[in-house]
Amino acid sequence: MPSDINQLLAAGTVTMLLLLAVLLFRDYRTLAAGRLATAFALGSAAHAWTVGSGPASPVTPGHAVLVAFSSANVVTFWLFARALFDDGFAVRRWHLAPWAAVICLSLINCLALAPSPAARVFGVAMSLIPLGFVGLAIGQTVASWSADLVEDRRRLRVFVVAVSAVYTGLNTVLQLFAQAGSPGLVATANAAILAAVVLAIACSLLRPRGDALFAVAERPAAVVSGGANAGDRKLLDALMRLMADERIYRHEGITIGSLANRLGVPEYKLRRLINQQLGYRNFNAFLNDHRIAEVKAALGDPAQAAVPVITIALDAGFQSLGPFNRAFKAVTGVTPTEYRRTKELRA
Repeated sequence: MPSDINQLLAAGTVTMLLLLAVLLFRDYRTLAAGRLATAFALGSAAHAWTVGSGPASPVTPGHAVLVAFSSANVVTFWLFARALFDDGFAVRRWHLAPWAAVICLSLINCLALAPSPAARVFGVAMSLIPLGFVGLAIGQTVASWSADLVEDRRRLRVFVVAVSAVYTGLNTVLQLFAQAGSPGLVATANAAILAAVVLAIACSLLRPRGDALFAVAERPAAVVSGGANAGDRKLLDALMRLMADERIYRHEGITIGSLANRLGVPEYKLRRLINQQLGYRNFNAFLNDHRIAEVKAALGDPAQAAVPVITIALDAGFQSLGPFNRAFKAVTGVTPTEYRRTKELRA
């Protein structure tokens, strides 16, 4: 009876996840976050099926592959959270290394060690791996949440990552209990929790507008003066005066909260203004565009030809050379040195 319940829950969960993967791939396959969301849904489907079908004895190669992809899905979850929280995130080749490593370790455990006593110890160690990647995903959530200017995305991101993190933690605990005994009861509890989590996440992912979750455009739009009311226009003018006259973007540790206090408005109102009237999705991108505009002017100024690039960058508000170089090249397509050389040749 418990096995029948497990299989029924697994079938329903897998169906929801496959449908979610199809919809995500159809609408967002051109975006890194969309592709990773699709991969995460497929990996979750593999996990749901292995949970519902229970442990195989002996382990077949097909079942071992499903278990391996299920185990490595926590790495996909970490990358998905990175892409979800950072509009400029791009998947690099080295990101495949931890995913492939977990795949290999899981295959070794299933095909080479099982059912020896070493497999039980190895299985406990494998159950602890997700905690590290969940910690990385939560760290990404905390680090970038305050700079996010899209209110719908702020709420949705926190919900999706928090629910997934809670399930991963529960699943780790359940797997440790399964190693100690009562695998049937643990499997049923796992399948029921997973079904509820998937249903909640599927509804949340498909409810909002797509651009609230996935970044469709990286560059900010022009000022939308026609859509602003008198209050917004007044606030926008005050904001731009602070940026142009006082160059507040140069201040160390400037945040959306401190800027809102300086303007005497609630933080949510300033966040909405920068997002809806200026087209920015991230507060740091808003600051960096003003900093880079100042740097570009300085690099093109013959009177500052002898001033080192790092000095110009630090004066503009950047804290170190690495992030400055990446931000500058992302905007201009060239390095600061190349940009200065081009300006000198044209002079």
